Amino acid sequence: MKEKIQNQKNLLQKKHIAFYIGSLHKGGAERVFVNLAEYFLREGYRVTMVTQYRKEDEYELPVGATRVISDLTQQELHNSRVINFYRRVQKLHRIWKRERPDMVLSCVGKNNFMTVVTTMFTKTRPVVSVVGEAGEEYPNRLMKMLANLLFPHAAGIILQTERSRAFFNKKIQKKAVVLPNSLNPDFIKPRYEGEREKRIVSVGRMDANKNQEMMIRAFAALADKYSEYTLTIYGDGELHTHLEKLAFALGVAHRVFLPGMITDVAAELERASLFLLTSYSEGVSNALIEALATGLGVIATDVPSGGTAELMEDGVNGLVIPAGDQKALEQAMDRMLGDPAYLERLGREAATIQKRLAPEQVNRLWRKYFETVMEG
Repeated sequence: MKEKIQNQKNLLQKKHIAFYIGSLHKGGAERVFVNLAEYFLREGYRVTMVTQYRKEDEYELPVGATRVISDLTQQELHNSRVINFYRRVQKLHRIWKRERPDMVLSCVGKNNFMTVVTTMFTKTRPVVSVVGEAGEEYPNRLMKMLANLLFPHAAGIILQTERSRAFFNKKIQKKAVVLPNSLNPDFIKPRYEGEREKRIVSVGRMDANKNQEMMIRAFAALADKYSEYTLTIYGDGELHTHLEKLAFALGVAHRVFLPGMITDVAAELERASLFLLTSYSEGVSNALIEALATGLGVIATDVPSGGTAELMEDGVNGLVIPAGDQKALEQAMDRMLGDPAYLERLGREAATIQKRLAPEQVNRLWRKYFETVMEG
């Protein structure tokens, strides 16, 4: 009995960090949260993951972390949307009162609003983060006004790029810090130095924003000149069938492969020659970080958030092109594939991002910031 009481006391003495997100469904922000949860558990913190939903195909929560679902149950739901919103606010407020975390980190749009509002009159310090394109997370005047009104009341504000500052008012610009995402440990390894396979690769959800259609069209335009190369796009989504039909219509279906989701991305990328990111918008793309770390030649679009600019210098560790510019993509692909020595030089420089975004280094930055927030 005494040992049990002592264990409870030790648990209460640990600093307690909570994370608030919609779900742990596999995606960039979710992976960042799970990685941070694992790190802080290893460092001796208590960790609680609060999600609004539980979905299929989620990231596995590290052993030792507590999971709390904040969504209303069937018994709690009401016919009125207004009443349901009020009940959600109440329920999340009760969770902070009951769990008593020292701070909570949230991300993505309205979740940040909920965190600031529901932690009021509690001892929990809210930290909001913008991990995507700010203009998409807060796409209209009302959302932007609420962000500018509520964010200054947060104990901390985390942005991923310097460009994101300009979206917000001067109070937020002054208060916010820019913290990078750490590299997945699976990609911390020596660069492959053998003969590379004649493969062009990409990783991402198949939707309009990722614009894989442009890469297939650019590949088809260069297919005769570089007849040994194939294009493989890993991922799935609503445009999977459309992209298959497009490859067939362009006469390159036998050289364009869409295998769906994969588990070991590092192994699939390691020996490829070239990586493409053709999105219209991104935050700081984890797929791009991983491709650079693998030491591939990389071509990526300059997304409005500045995510690509944070990671790449055009002509130094890859080539950066305007979003939606197929001709620029064709020229960049031709430049790289037509000059293997140039491709190799860019790939070697790309791999140096392993040092810059090494998990132990980046996680220390997050820990230092969290400690500052919790100490007030």
